[in-house]
Order: sequence, then C-alpha cells, then structure tokens
Amino acid sequence: MISKDLISHISEILNNKVLQVRSIGGGDISEISLLKTECHPYILKTNQSSNALKLFLAEKLGLEAISNTNTIATPKIFACDTYQGHAFLLMEYIESKSPSPKDLSLFGEQLANLHSNTQSDFGFTKNNFIGRLDQSNTNHNTWTSFYVKERLLPQLHLAQSKSLLSPKEIPSEKQLIEGSSLLFNTIKPSLLHGDLWSGNYLISSEGIPYLIDPAVYYGHYEVDIAMSRLFGGFGTEFYEAYHGHYPTSAETEARIKLYQLYYLLVHLNMFGSSYYGSVQQILTTMF
Repeated sequence: MISKDLISHISEILNNKVLQVRSIGGGDISEISLLKTECHPYILKTNQSSNALKLFLAEKLGLEAISNTNTIATPKIFACDTYQGHAFLLMEYIESKSPSPKDLSLFGEQLANLHSNTQSDFGFTKNNFIGRLDQSNTNHNTWTSFYVKERLLPQLHLAQSKSLLSPKEIPSEKQLIEGSSLLFNTIKPSLLHGDLWSGNYLISSEGIPYLIDPAVYYGHYEVDIAMSRLFGGFGTEFYEAYHGHYPTSAETEARIKLYQLYYLLVHLNMFGSSYYGSVQQILTTMF
C-alpha cells in the first residue's frame, strides 16, 4: 500500500497534484501503480526491499542507455529515489494496445537498429539485475569468456547452493568454454535489452514500440532473440523484419538453446524445480 506521504512527495516532484492511485499489479519484485494527475498519467514502481534502490537505479541506467541510441523508445524517467523507506521509480505512462503485424515489423526493425550499437568489449559499465538476481557485467574481450564466466557459471553455482542442481550435473568451466567456443565465431558486442520476453515490451496506442524493464549489457544479439522465443515468441512479422538485418546461420538454433539456458537457470533459481527438466536437458545435450 502506497502511503499518503509518498503520494504527496510525488505531487511535489511533479508540481502536479496526484488525484488517483490505482494498483496495476506488480510481479514478484515491485508494486506498480498508475497515478492520475491534473495533466498526465504516470507509472510509479515502489519496493521496500534492502536492494530496491539499486534495482531501480539499474533499471533507470538501462532505459537511458537504450534511449540514448535513438533507435527504440523507452518511457521517460522523472524520478528515482527513496522516501520514508520506500524506493520508487517514477516514469511516463504509455497507453498500449495489442500489436498489429505492422507494429511487430517495426519492432523487429528497431531492435535490429538497437543491436547495431557496439563497443570494444562484452559487458557494461555497471552490474545490474536479471529479475531480482544479481547480474555481473564485468568486461571481457571475448564472448566465450564473458558468457561462461558472467552468465552461466554464476547461475549454475547459485543453483548448486540452493540444491537445485547437484555438483555432478554442473559442467566444469573448461567444459563450458570448450562447448561454447565451438558455436561462438566472430561475434561482436551489441547493446542488448537483456530480458526480452513479451512482458518487457509494449506497443503504444500510436503504434510505437517501447522497451521496458531492461537488463542491459553488450553481448551477442541472438541473446535477445533467444529470450523472445523462450515463452512463445513475438510473431512472424517481428522475426522476418529482424532477420532481414541479422540473418540466421547454421549454428543459430544451437546458440539459441545455449542462450536460453541462462534464462532457464535464472527461472530455476527464482522459482524453483519446475524448471529443472528444461535446464538438465540443455546441459546434457550440449555439455
């Protein structure tokens, strides 16, 4: 429940009185509310956990990194702070609609444009989060080293510590590097959304694609495609437009499975053993 004091504080930030607060849900991480004011609606995310401000600051940094590429829209951020024990993130409300084939095609084009942004190393300026779990973004000069050491190994070790995987089920670092390097040829860093499932994009009522809730870093562009396909996919038009810029190769499907392993490990560590079978199948097949 959002306190009246916090709402008054938000009104002061906006210099615009909040007239109505309506909960629009929230996942296992934060509470999300729609604020109606005399002028515009806003989204307010609140969280009282010990690392809540770090979560919101990472989200803010990620949204700004995407926005600064001028390739795909993100909601405007108005404030990110704490007030009386509540961390909060205040941002623009985007009225959304169901995507049309044209919208999905534009989304695919714009995501490809985002992925054209590059740098010399794989990683990011700061660590962030995947869901509520820590995500390390230490820079590496090869994709194999980054993906194994900053993505797979931390989640595998976390799963072992939670007794969700046994030590004998976890490949060694050497096995992971050797198995991955067979698929990772001439990969260049691309700026990724990092957690691109259907709940983390929306199409505005004007048909403009927006990205939300990112877990950004510079990695292989197929990572975003792998996550987009993990729970159903975004539609044929999206993939046709995207792959017009980034065609698939003979190794694409194997890499997709390997990249989905990371997200399945994250889900295993966040939600428990219902994801064990999917994780084990990929580990057994690929390593």
